[in-house]
Amino acid sequence: MKRPDQIKDAPSLGPESRVPPGQFLTTKFPVLTYGSTPKVDLATWRFRVFGLVSQEIELDWKGFADLGWTTITADFHCVTQWSALDNTWEGVPLSRLVAMAQPNGEAKFVMAHCFGGYSTNLPLDIALDEGFLAHKQNGEELGEGHGWPLRLIVPSRYAWKSAKWLNGIELMAEDKPGFWEERGYNNNADPWKEERFWPELTK
Repeated sequence: MKRPDQIKDAPSLGPESRVPPGQFLTTKFPVLTYGSTPKVDLATWRFRVFGLVSQEIELDWKGFADLGWTTITADFHCVTQWSALDNTWEGVPLSRLVAMAQPNGEAKFVMAHCFGGYSTNLPLDIALDEGFLAHKQNGEELGEGHGWPLRLIVPSRYAWKSAKWLNGIELMAEDKPGFWEERGYNNNADPWKEERFWPELTK
């Protein structure tokens, strides 16, 4: 049986059925950041897809803007226990850029890299299935505190996997932890299983 977040017409379900255990529903969208907010200049901004690929990609902002954007609607679940439903994100599916880079058969995981030194990891199949590179939220450009100019959105995972100030995707053969995963956050981060921290920390 599929979870509410996996059902294609999930926005038609009642709000309560779409809020994972341990979460509360809010219409706000708090800014939560570890450290200072990076100052990003679009004139020098670059985005890379690299690692286990046949054709490494590097785009400037014009190159990214010319890709042809689309819009998705998705729920958002923060590990600090708030959930915001029906967010509209405008940008580019991650799968499109990965396909352009032509990953080789050894690639099984990705690491998202960001301005400011942040990183987070995901299985490649999840990244391809739902990863989205967003520049706008609900019709407006992302604020600096929310990851302007580009944020990774991964709706089925806690929001620390939706990395802010994104500047690269690395394809890898082996999994390795990112910033918060190294500091005790769960590697899988499924909100429907309340995977907030490594199991060893909750015993």
